[in-house]
Amino acid sequence: MKITKVSITRSTIVTVLFTILIGAGAFSYTMLGYELLPDMSVPVLTISTVYPGASPSEVETSVTKEIEDAVATLEGLDRITSTSMESVSVVTVEMKQDVDPDQALQEAQRNINAILNDLPDDAEQPSIGKYDINDLPIIKLGVSADISDTELYDLVDEQIKPRLSKIEGVADIDVLGGQPREIKINLNADKMEVYKISLLQLSQLIESANMDIPAGKIKSHDSQTLIRLAGKYTSLEEIRNLVVGVQSNGSPVRLSDVAEVQDTQKEAEILSRINGEPAIGLNIRKQGDANAVEVSEEARKLLDVIENDYASDNLKFSIAMDNSEFTLEAADAVIHDLVFAVVLVALVMLLFLHSLRNAVIVMVAVPASIISTFTAMMLMGFTLNLMSLLALSLVVGILVDDAIVVIENIYRHMEMGKSKFQAAYDGIREIGVTVISITLVIVAVFVPISLTGGIIGNLLRQFSLTVAISTMLSLLVAFTMIPLLASRFSKLSHIKDKGLVGKFISWFEKGVKGFEDGMTNALKWSFNHKIIVLFLTLVLFFGSFMLVGYGFIGSEFASQGDRGEFTMQMELPKQSTLRQTNLIAQKVEQRISKYPEVIRVASTIGQSTGRMTTSSTPYMGEISVVLIPSDERAVSTQIFSRRLQIELQEEIPGVKFKAVPASLVGNGTQAPIQVILSGTDLEKVTEVSNEVRKLVASVRGTAEIESSVEGGSPEIKIEVDRDKLSRLGLSVQMVGGSLRTAFNGVQNTKFRDGDSEYDINVVFDEFDRNNSQDIASFTVMNARGEQIRLDQFATIIESTGPTQLTRRDKVPTVTISSQVLGRPVGTVGEEIQAKMAELEMPTGVSYSMGGDLENQSEAFGSLGLALLTSLILVYLIMVALYDSYVYPFVVMFSLPLAVIGALLALALSQSSLSIFSILGIIMLIGLVAKNAILVVDFTNQLKEAGLKVKDALIKATQVRIRPILMTTLAMVIGMMPIALASGAGAEWKNGLAWVLIGGLTSSMFLTLVVVPVVYYIFDRILEKFGLNKENKIELIETPKEELNTEIQETLQGAH
Repeated sequence: MKITKVSITRSTIVTVLFTILIGAGAFSYTMLGYELLPDMSVPVLTISTVYPGASPSEVETSVTKEIEDAVATLEGLDRITSTSMESVSVVTVEMKQDVDPDQALQEAQRNINAILNDLPDDAEQPSIGKYDINDLPIIKLGVSADISDTELYDLVDEQIKPRLSKIEGVADIDVLGGQPREIKINLNADKMEVYKISLLQLSQLIESANMDIPAGKIKSHDSQTLIRLAGKYTSLEEIRNLVVGVQSNGSPVRLSDVAEVQDTQKEAEILSRINGEPAIGLNIRKQGDANAVEVSEEARKLLDVIENDYASDNLKFSIAMDNSEFTLEAADAVIHDLVFAVVLVALVMLLFLHSLRNAVIVMVAVPASIISTFTAMMLMGFTLNLMSLLALSLVVGILVDDAIVVIENIYRHMEMGKSKFQAAYDGIREIGVTVISITLVIVAVFVPISLTGGIIGNLLRQFSLTVAISTMLSLLVAFTMIPLLASRFSKLSHIKDKGLVGKFISWFEKGVKGFEDGMTNALKWSFNHKIIVLFLTLVLFFGSFMLVGYGFIGSEFASQGDRGEFTMQMELPKQSTLRQTNLIAQKVEQRISKYPEVIRVASTIGQSTGRMTTSSTPYMGEISVVLIPSDERAVSTQIFSRRLQIELQEEIPGVKFKAVPASLVGNGTQAPIQVILSGTDLEKVTEVSNEVRKLVASVRGTAEIESSVEGGSPEIKIEVDRDKLSRLGLSVQMVGGSLRTAFNGVQNTKFRDGDSEYDINVVFDEFDRNNSQDIASFTVMNARGEQIRLDQFATIIESTGPTQLTRRDKVPTVTISSQVLGRPVGTVGEEIQAKMAELEMPTGVSYSMGGDLENQSEAFGSLGLALLTSLILVYLIMVALYDSYVYPFVVMFSLPLAVIGALLALALSQSSLSIFSILGIIMLIGLVAKNAILVVDFTNQLKEAGLKVKDALIKATQVRIRPILMTTLAMVIGMMPIALASGAGAEWKNGLAWVLIGGLTSSMFLTLVVVPVVYYIFDRILEKFGLNKENKIELIETPKEELNTEIQETLQGAH
């Protein structure tokens, strides 16, 4: 223990060391960013391709399958899922955890470039992007002003969006809604027939008449000048006067003769409103590694500046959602727990150590270790998030552990009459190895957790390494700073019964003494009734597992949490227009706003999130609702949103409503329960899916059951007769191109006004495209100039097609998804799985569970592995410590004792078995082994000193009861604020803290009784077989001169 000797004799070294550590830590703290959770995204690529006007089945065959084949060869591929919808194909590629997403992106891009020629000509270039959980918008806001719609759109698009994009850390800004200006050329079908003008030729003519053409240069001896043909339209009059044909009498036919040219705005596809006021929506997304809180602060400052700049137009920003608010709340709540825990632990110290001095000396360990930890956190690229801050607040109890054990021992040596300096040195020398082993055991438990893979590895890495680092630092404090302070400031203090504090302390002391005597008597009784003790322990151990088996403790991936935000999704019949959807949305908004619990209502009509594309769906709407904080309302978000949904469903028939509460991460789109059915024959799979849907509905706790294959969108199919087509001198391409121009419009050219360019849209007048009859009477002009009606060579069929087709790993799938209410997700999932196992599947159809269940089984699996690794490491550390392969088993015996209390605490606090409570059970290994190590270690020392086993065990328990009680109480009381916390992000912390409290309490009582009994039995068995005899190998240090080295031999040989 040289380090301790130096610390006591040369105090300057310790002062310098901790000044550097704490200074660096304080500086690092200012450099750490805030986020809600550590980055836990799996590398995911999304490839979306727009194929205008194609049906989902056409999109799947011509686009999706080609892209799937192209990306199927990527290295590190985990799974491919694809969705084919109207006009859009989205292929999602999930990679394995350790794959570099940028490299995968480049490889995917190369593979797709190679197949571009195989895609249909009309399909746009596929766009590839990385999908990152951090790319979710951090701020959603609305912009409104007292100017016209087109002016407002231009202002947002050309002024506001670029200014916001310049903020450091902003990745992208989406503009939702708004109506940009466009020049519309409404063609009159009848007039075009009269003047014999072909639709395709007309649209090409409008495009080719709008060009600037560089025409070379003229050179003379001393100069050169460029020639440019200025052919762009400069005014609407020019477009109207464009000559598009010649009449039989030679007079020109102008565009205004066959069409109306309007300077108007684009048809609205998406509408957005905030608190009932129409606005243009803006979603601000941050870059993956940017600090959400800083980006949000900067954005808010800039929004104020922009509002002032355009005050004359009464420009207003209204923020619908800001994710950083929740992040800050959650972080503040944990810091609040941390401070509270430190104060409580300090009070426990004061009660046990009777002197403010000693309590302060022990409490120095906490800030010294925590502040120094920030340096390591910064170097490892960690942030201040729920997990790393939770680690710091849980670690308070662990940090004082080493210090308590050390100061307790120093105090004992001082009571023997030694000087402060000598007592500090001897106290540590005696217990040094034990303290090191206690710390190593805790570190050994946390390091394997940080090495688990998958989504859970990222989540827990910051947590476990923060605990491990601060624990190692507390060991350094215990060996340097504590003996130094104890040797300078510690003094023996005897309890005085005077005053209120004195009386309370002596009452507390009596209580501790009573506990010590009670435990000693219990131990003596146990030695006489060994079998009863072991039998009762086993009954309790297996009984606690029955709590899980009989459903007193449910299981889930992670508890949902109550953010006070939810989204009400509404879906009208597929043929509904945006106007109809908007009218109903307004009704719903007014209805929701009446509730006193509601703070904000923001709606987006014509688009649904969930789909990673921005294609508009006029029959869908989303209303985001923010409620008052959870402690100010009587019901949870889940219940409130569910009640509202039932109410709306009854009031507004024909509309489907679905309430989705926001989860802790902030996106509430994915259903927690998913049964994924797959098979090559889609019809068979769909049949089975109907049965599965009924099966899921029969389980208690399921709600909002949906199938991914929905009833179809209405579509009109045109089937051409190819023979007639060729006789009439037409081609499919000509007919298709004409139809598309007429009913969809083409925007192949732009109109320039000042610095801005606007689309020129060539399309049939609305009057000529409003029913299926217009399609039949549509005419196409052939090369001979003859007008031919569509129904002369084609049949028109009205039908419905599926709205979307999904595939998983290149096999068609149907997903039945369900939300869960009032029961833990894992428990509902297990019931569904049990029922699925009984269901007879037709050949070629298989099923798997997705959503939270998939995450849960993966997470529980990797945590189980971490648990096993921790156990092995703890055992190996103790083998090295005790120089025995048997005694460590005695210590390991204390671990099941903790599980009893942990599971009981979960059942009593009505928490579920989630990744966090399992994490708590793993933490218990390190914390509980400590108590057993203290007892076993001291018993071994007493045995060597010549005491009999039984006496040694009783004496060791009596001496060690006090530090064990102190450390356990310190930890339990330190956890209390976390266990009882409510507010932002508390649901995750509660289960973890309850497990630790329950486990520590039960193991404290049981360790002091069961471990000595087990030790005694082991000792007897070893003695019986004669295995406890130690073979001492004695080695003598032979003087160097006497070692008969090779040199001497060589010299002798030479003589």
